[in-house]
Amino acid sequence: MVWRKLGSSNFSSCPNGSSQWIWDVFGECAWDGWDKASVGLGLISILCFAASTLPQYIKACKMGNMDQALSLWFLLGWIGGDSCNLIGSFLADQLPLQTYTAVYYVLADVLMLSLYFHYKFKKRPSLWSAPINSVLLFTLGVACTAPLLSSAGLVAAPREVFRGRMLLSVEPGNKPFTQQEIIGFVIGSVSSMLYLLSRLPQIRTNFLRKSTQGISYSLFALVMLGNTLYGLSVLLKNPEVGQSEGSYVLHHLPWLVGSLGVLLLDTIVSFRFLIYRDAATSSERQPLLPS
Repeated sequence: MVWRKLGSSNFSSCPNGSSQWIWDVFGECAWDGWDKASVGLGLISILCFAASTLPQYIKACKMGNMDQALSLWFLLGWIGGDSCNLIGSFLADQLPLQTYTAVYYVLADVLMLSLYFHYKFKKRPSLWSAPINSVLLFTLGVACTAPLLSSAGLVAAPREVFRGRMLLSVEPGNKPFTQQEIIGFVIGSVSSMLYLLSRLPQIRTNFLRKSTQGISYSLFALVMLGNTLYGLSVLLKNPEVGQSEGSYVLHHLPWLVGSLGVLLLDTIVSFRFLIYRDAATSSERQPLLPS
């Protein structure tokens, strides 16, 4: 894989002006402002994703109604999308920051689902609690071991590691998909569809409840910001040598659709927050007794 570190000596393959720390951490050359901006936005997007779930955890512990506020299908679609995103990122040779983000999100989804079922079974004990907890633990284990297994099974090939927009380089063309990348591309496409479909149950739940009580708006606001920065970080990255920008975008298309495509649906959820907040405020201001 292009972005995997092939050894500290290979930093000499990068052009002058490349960032040493980016090579040491991610194993890729970042020689111009586009590459450095891509890494910077990617790191900020991870911080947004990491911070997005914390307010929801706090609110769930305070109110104890997470099983009513969040749709189960929304959470299942989310963890399904993130799991496919993680697998597809490894198979389709995606950028390292994309993979790191996917790993974190699977772990965050498992914790979110654990809280959901905790409050649900706390109110209504069920025989399904033990099997569900086992599935969540299994998913957690897969998310933790997948990066280790993937890196251990890959053999670094002697290929060019430098990416850049160079006017005097070879004529850019289409980079062919390998069989592994095709599988990753398909799994990534499934991931983007799950992301898009996961929002619909939550929009329906908010509409039926006529309330967003128990949901932290910071969850969606920071996810929207993180997805925007995530998409920009992918778009700003320089293609590989000899690869056209159109071919580069095509190879990352499912992940771009999954990040930028959900912004419209998350905007609908944001409008619902404003509508129901105004309705709750007006109802609180109404007098208890008619004048």
